[in-house]
Amino acid sequence: MQTYIVDLFILRQRGTSGSMIYFDHCASTPPHEEVIRTLSEVMLLHYANPSSLHRSGMESRKLLQRSRGLIGELFHTDAKEWVFTSGGTESNNLAIVGAARRSNARGKHVITSAIEHPSVYDACKKLEREGFRITYLPVNRAGFVSLSDVESALTEETSLVSIMHVNNEVGAIQPIEAIGSLLKEKRNVYFHVDGVQSVGKLPVRLRDWGVDLFTASAHKVRGPRGVGLLYVRDGVQLEPLMAGGGQEDGLRPGTENVAAIVAAAKAFRIAMGGQKERLMRMNGLRDRLVRCVGEIPELVLNGLGLASSVAEMPEADGASKGGGILQEMAPHIVNFSYPGMKPEVFVHMLEKHRILASTKSACSSKDDKPSRVLQAMGLSHAQAASGIRISFGDEHGDVELEWLCQMLPLVVSKLKPLERKGQRE
Repeated sequence: MQTYIVDLFILRQRGTSGSMIYFDHCASTPPHEEVIRTLSEVMLLHYANPSSLHRSGMESRKLLQRSRGLIGELFHTDAKEWVFTSGGTESNNLAIVGAARRSNARGKHVITSAIEHPSVYDACKKLEREGFRITYLPVNRAGFVSLSDVESALTEETSLVSIMHVNNEVGAIQPIEAIGSLLKEKRNVYFHVDGVQSVGKLPVRLRDWGVDLFTASAHKVRGPRGVGLLYVRDGVQLEPLMAGGGQEDGLRPGTENVAAIVAAAKAFRIAMGGQKERLMRMNGLRDRLVRCVGEIPELVLNGLGLASSVAEMPEADGASKGGGILQEMAPHIVNFSYPGMKPEVFVHMLEKHRILASTKSACSSKDDKPSRVLQAMGLSHAQAASGIRISFGDEHGDVELEWLCQMLPLVVSKLKPLERKGQRE
């Protein structure tokens, strides 16, 4: 059984033709072989309900406790501060809606940014319909939230601030530490961070940053789908979104998916253990791809690539200026546009050349509207409607990047006759 599953994994990694290159790691990642083995083994041997009182139930419960303990160690927090959910979307909803509803007696004002993931942005829209006031902070053309804008938006009614660590479309790294320091003086304001795109790529220091709520997702770190993490700092009160059996300290009722949770904990251990090497390698790949895209006249970089030098970068409070133009950009994401070209046409042409990429967030990729994120950054309609995202993974190196850089100008030349001239501006 285990050998069969691993063989399927290897075939899928190589592709049916042995040649497809998957550059869509922001959407989902290929599960690690060790993770698949762990998932299979636990499903076969430890299928009992962890709430059951018999020996098999107790064994499942111990696996659950051990996994929670491992997560606590990895993030340098207490194990009891972690809640297992079904994914990043549920974790974000539980954090935002749960915190806002529980704290509405203190105030019904929430601060977030205009470029958050749909699971945060739409959760805030839901709160608006419930009578909450939401401030959607603007960003500059590089995709940064301004620390001064956060400070200016705070009122006596503010109960929650939710800002993502890494933007999932353009890779802008937000000044989380600076925002956390600001909010430490506001005892009645909870600080939520969506860290789905940062875990395993960048350092995460929840206690040092003053984070109260933090979201992570297993399938973004080569783990199984259907498992999310939510850090709930000790003392933070949330209102559950569901009623049921009282699992996860009553915050997330329902029988825990023990096998997937154990496999997810292993995935996080592997990802965070290899973070430093991954950061250095992906930084190199990203920088080379940015140069490659910059040499193709029809393509326009989105995010920090908009500036040709550090001096030309739009001011971003809390962002470093001294370490190079791409220092405040996530190592695994490059976003560019082909104004005048439908992004799905570009993606399908890339696929014909063995490259799998994406447009915007996978959660909204079927929506043919311009990217809300790129529009919030002040980009033109043509640029916001033609964004392409390349996101790197563990399997990528010089060979894969060289192929991508060779194919990009070829794809552009083939699509050039289809370009909608009047829509390039």
